[in-house]
Amino acid sequence: MKFLPVFIVSAVLLSAVATQAQAAAPQNAATASADDYSGMYSFLKEGEFVQVTIEGGKVSGFISRFGDSDADKGTFLDQFFKSGKSDGNQLSFTTESVHGVSFTFDGTFSRGPGTTGDDEAYYLLRGTLTRLSMNAEKKTSSQERTVEFKSFPRDAAPR
Repeated sequence: MKFLPVFIVSAVLLSAVATQAQAAAPQNAATASADDYSGMYSFLKEGEFVQVTIEGGKVSGFISRFGDSDADKGTFLDQFFKSGKSDGNQLSFTTESVHGVSFTFDGTFSRGPGTTGDDEAYYLLRGTLTRLSMNAEKKTSSQERTVEFKSFPRDAAPR
């Protein structure tokens, strides 16, 4: 008869542990799927970057790049997002036009080779970047390319 009380105590403890694990599971699942992709990412050339801020599916940010037209060659330009949308790991945005140039982006975030948020390329932003250019005659041309932008370390300044 000693076996029965030990069995009951073990069953009660096992039940309590299982209940505790079930209560913690939704919190852990929510934490695991709630990656914070906000931050700075490389852009097309060394020294250029994209700043992305995501809050509740709303996206804001800007591209900081070197001008490449005759009028702004070598000048640092900031192009703020005119619109943006995020859904899970999906991201799309359109920038304001600066000196007749704007950008659209459509792509996804994924984990990169970095092991922590303090590493470069902890996240990668891959997708299609379209550059829209308007010439003096107001004629628009577009150039589309596949890109991969690497996240900067969380507490690092742009390079």
